[in-house]
Amino acid sequence: MSEEQPLPLVLAGPILRHVSANHFGCWLVTSEPVRCQLQLQPESCDEMRFELSEQLVSYRAAQHVWIHQIQLPLEPALPESGWVNYELLLQRQGRHDWLGFADWGDASLCYPNRTSLGFQLQPSLTKLLHGSCRKPHHDSVDGLVEADCLLAQNKAEQWPQLLILSGDQIYCDDVAAPMLRAIHQAIARLGFDDEALPQCQVPTAQTLHREQPSYYHRSGLLPLTHSGQAVVDKLFRGVKKPIFTSDSAENHLISLAEVLTMYLMVWSPTLWHQHSTQLSVEQSAKLSPKEQQIYAQQQAIINKFADGLPAVRRLLAHLPTAMIFDDHDVTDDWNLSARWEQIAYSNSLSKRILGNALLGYYLCQGQGNRLTSAPSSVQQIIQQALSDVGQQAHDDCLQQLFDKSDWSYQWPLNPPLVVLDTRTQRWRSERSFDKPSGLMDFESITQLQRQIEQLPAAVLVSPAPVFGVKLIEAIQHVFTFFGKPLMVDAESWMAHPGAARALLDLFKHQQTPERFVILSGDVHYSFMFGVRLRHQEHASDVWQITSSGIKNEFPDRLLNTLDRLNRWIYSPKSPLNWLTKRRDMVITPYVPEQQDKGRRLLNAAGIGVVELDELGAPRRVCQLCEGGTLVEFKARHSS
Repeated sequence: MSEEQPLPLVLAGPILRHVSANHFGCWLVTSEPVRCQLQLQPESCDEMRFELSEQLVSYRAAQHVWIHQIQLPLEPALPESGWVNYELLLQRQGRHDWLGFADWGDASLCYPNRTSLGFQLQPSLTKLLHGSCRKPHHDSVDGLVEADCLLAQNKAEQWPQLLILSGDQIYCDDVAAPMLRAIHQAIARLGFDDEALPQCQVPTAQTLHREQPSYYHRSGLLPLTHSGQAVVDKLFRGVKKPIFTSDSAENHLISLAEVLTMYLMVWSPTLWHQHSTQLSVEQSAKLSPKEQQIYAQQQAIINKFADGLPAVRRLLAHLPTAMIFDDHDVTDDWNLSARWEQIAYSNSLSKRILGNALLGYYLCQGQGNRLTSAPSSVQQIIQQALSDVGQQAHDDCLQQLFDKSDWSYQWPLNPPLVVLDTRTQRWRSERSFDKPSGLMDFESITQLQRQIEQLPAAVLVSPAPVFGVKLIEAIQHVFTFFGKPLMVDAESWMAHPGAARALLDLFKHQQTPERFVILSGDVHYSFMFGVRLRHQEHASDVWQITSSGIKNEFPDRLLNTLDRLNRWIYSPKSPLNWLTKRRDMVITPYVPEQQDKGRRLLNAAGIGVVELDELGAPRRVCQLCEGGTLVEFKARHSS
């Protein structure tokens, strides 16, 4: 789209969410208010047409940003298997005609030999894609583009039935300046209301977007008080971890407009144009020579990222997608420790920044995870916040989101999909405010156990791996011991004794599923472990499958060193295994094919591919890498 063209009716989406024979979930964003009808056409049945009223929840986020979520129970049900065409008919306000896909869509949204959008139903979950950590300015392949190629090259009957995005769908804290520039250019066209920014040296969002974008210098916008400096250190410099990465958060998203526009820019090509990342002469002059060099490097990567967005949009329009936040969807190390929470939430600007990210998550991800629409009272609170952005209603809504504790969810698949919130139900350390909190508290783990009792199998999504790499976890523990958890990514299940014990006890319980497939991301490398309890007759079979990142990678030389050291220090006969919390478990590493001898960790951006057998156990696990290369994980000896 060029800068002069009028905005298209559909800005982003449609994105399929939970879709089954009994339910249709879908998200989209339009530039105008619309009414909506849905047509479903199974290959072997008559067409089904639905007038959407209470099944469609719409929010006005800006003059030209209307966010819609469809949650429709299907009666009668669709066939359990087969292809289903779907058509979203949209009616503009004050108009009588209905616009179909041919009017608002584009032929590039369809797969080869298809002229409409659709999805493939299967009675059981036998194949899925999963991944996390999609950072636009990382110089690597976009795994969602590779996933789109996979669908384009295969018949629909061979498609995965589900895509699971397990965190960091956007990076609020780690934003390239060219991406922020593109966001600001899009904001100028979308008509967002201005947002007053509390305790900020830039008083309003419009000033921030137009006059003082502060590329590479956003930490300077916070007040220079003692508490303000603490916020700078925790929020804006939190991603500086010399052990693992040197990324900076100096372009942290601040306003609600920036957060919502980021979602539109990473899932759809419609707001991008040829000059989206181009700075004005005045803006370029404000950058230092080093910053100009960084900008040029990142600009090339961002432009390439944007070129892949038509493929990403096509993928998400055809493959049902489950989502959950991790830290970067809000900010790095979100709720890491009680001290982090105390500092971040005590400053009104940092609290607004975090709340805007969480509200953006709810509108663009979270509301689609539930199979029913939010109560009308909740809808009114959210719309009031969007209408009075920057005012008391906005802050009241954000506080309710901070207090919300039911972000976890379950989808009734076969086997069931259970997705964990490991960010807002933290088990705070009893020993020190500075030590990392447990990823889930005792009550939420107990509730999880009740939720999965009597199930024969389950696919469990934990954004952070439950069973990680022992050496890296040991390094995390050392830094935490010396009071420096932010120096490394200290967030693992094993970092908090209570949470680790409660979760490991869950796998020992006789009434929990016989087979657990745990899907994780977060760490920027991929691996697979099989886990079995020693001397336990009724223990569950557990597989830890980690795919990370979709568009991110670990420093390769460092990962190679850690991988080899881990294999040596924690070899099967090493006495150090008895010092870990997993000493009563047999861990079987799976080795990625075609890797150097001794490597168990795969450092390759892409997307995980998991095939399940009829009992819900993994039959084949691969990482889909650049160019369509599939790297399979094969079992080796236990430790």
